[in-house]
Amino acid sequence: MDIYSIKEQRKKWMTWKNIAPLREVLDSLEDISCEITLGDTVKISSQEVDTQKIYDAAKQMMPWRKGPFEVCGTFIDSEWKSNIKYNLLKKHFHLKDKRVADIGCNNGYYMFRMLEDEPKLLVGFDPSPLYKTQFDFINHFIKSEIVYELLGVEHLEFYDEKFDTIFCLGVLYHRSDPVAMLKSLYKGLDKKGEVILDTFYIDGDDEICLCPQSSYSKIPNIYFVPTIKSLKNWCMRAGFDDFEVLETSKTDAGEQRKTEWIEGQSLEDFLDPADPSKTVEGYPAPQRVYVKLCKDKK
Repeated sequence: MDIYSIKEQRKKWMTWKNIAPLREVLDSLEDISCEITLGDTVKISSQEVDTQKIYDAAKQMMPWRKGPFEVCGTFIDSEWKSNIKYNLLKKHFHLKDKRVADIGCNNGYYMFRMLEDEPKLLVGFDPSPLYKTQFDFINHFIKSEIVYELLGVEHLEFYDEKFDTIFCLGVLYHRSDPVAMLKSLYKGLDKKGEVILDTFYIDGDDEICLCPQSSYSKIPNIYFVPTIKSLKNWCMRAGFDDFEVLETSKTDAGEQRKTEWIEGQSLEDFLDPADPSKTVEGYPAPQRVYVKLCKDKK
């Protein structure tokens, strides 16, 4: 696979008719000095900016799925309070001087938070020109050296870097061949590397998985929701030497909800109003398992 040709080709995505006007907005932003706070809210402060212009720019880039951010007085109350997941996982990783990748990085919220750990290299993979534009908007002020690639997990093994730590949060259930995806993660690691993975799961001691007929929680591209035992089997088949369950959690309205910064529906619309323990399709409501996978642990 010629990764360089793919990267060049995907640069053209930024000229799409729905993206090009947003890039023009980015180009019009002034270069100003800012104070950066990398807490639960990634906060950018400055006294030198046109606050209305910042607000208008951020609004044009909706929907904002990950966050929250505060940009020069504009609070971007994203659909997901991503700080909850990040804080849940933070005690399980150490990134100083490591080469780190975030697969399905969205607008980069997690990567901006990771800057405080001082990784050697930080690369995000996501084939979405809108999310890259949101990332570029935030990074215009933060001025980090994070690399954002318009690439997917399938390109990881062909990338010109191998990684010490790979984050893959909320991606696996979108893939029709989960073992193939796990193999791609494995091949993207350097020796003794690790993957921090999260995915939906269902309760049970059997080695089985749910295969939704057409959608799960109103999401059409959900292919498999495994038990934890089944997930472990997938990971072992992909070549990983160790499978460690870090955390489990149930998604609730305190973490995912409708705000003025998204368009359309959110979790409250995805669950059965008469029984929130089930999705509108009648499946078990979303819950997540967070695992650490190790390569060449011995």
